[in-house]
Amino acid sequence: MKRLFLFIAGALLLIDGLWLISMDKIHLGIVLPLLIAVIFIVTALFDNAIHQYLARHATFKKIWKLCWAGFWVWLISLAGFFAYLQYSIAQSNHIPPVKAILVLGSGIEHGQPSATLKTRLDVASDIALNNPEAVLIMTGGLGFNEKVSEAEVMKTYIVQNYHVNPEHIYLEDRSTSTELNIINSKAILKDLNIRLNQPIAIATSDFHLPRASAIAQYQGYTNIYTISAPTPLYIRYNSWLREYFAFLSGWLLREY
Repeated sequence: MKRLFLFIAGALLLIDGLWLISMDKIHLGIVLPLLIAVIFIVTALFDNAIHQYLARHATFKKIWKLCWAGFWVWLISLAGFFAYLQYSIAQSNHIPPVKAILVLGSGIEHGQPSATLKTRLDVASDIALNNPEAVLIMTGGLGFNEKVSEAEVMKTYIVQNYHVNPEHIYLEDRSTSTELNIINSKAILKDLNIRLNQPIAIATSDFHLPRASAIAQYQGYTNIYTISAPTPLYIRYNSWLREYFAFLSGWLLREY
């Protein structure tokens, strides 16, 4: 029964990973499940041979058991992180009137917002239209081989598609990371006489909410509301997996 479960789970992970790679999507959240898939399938196919080898080598048997125990502990922590993401997404549905809306960048493709970035701009626009006095700050600098900043592309998209008043849109066009997006936006808010203890919304992808909020609070924003942009189902849990490691990395690098 265990061998059958490992083989089926491995096959599903393998098919999913190869399909996403065929769509030119590749990151840790896709590569890691592929690696797990290979381990599952090999373990299922060679279970008898593996156990015969381990029966003759006590040291490797202990290592084998320790690795599986570590894997299950990691899986439990991952499930806890996913539950935390779900909670954060649910909390983001309640947005009161705000002074400013920060939209975090997520890459441009051929001079246009990426699919992920479009969803962030779409949800931010809905909030902006209901808060006509709020300013919007588009965040994102120049990418590799790009001639126009991400922030400028974001502004063009939101003005053309939602007719948001361009005079209410400000550009933070020097940053290349979430941390810098939030840090550099502080100067714009200061120029606009918006204090960090006033209500400020941050629009980003659902998986990105906890890290963005944690960075903002660490940088002195004390009245933050998050706006959740949904991640498409076909890539959702791969993106959440990648964010698990990004969240740990941010903590280790003391971004929050």
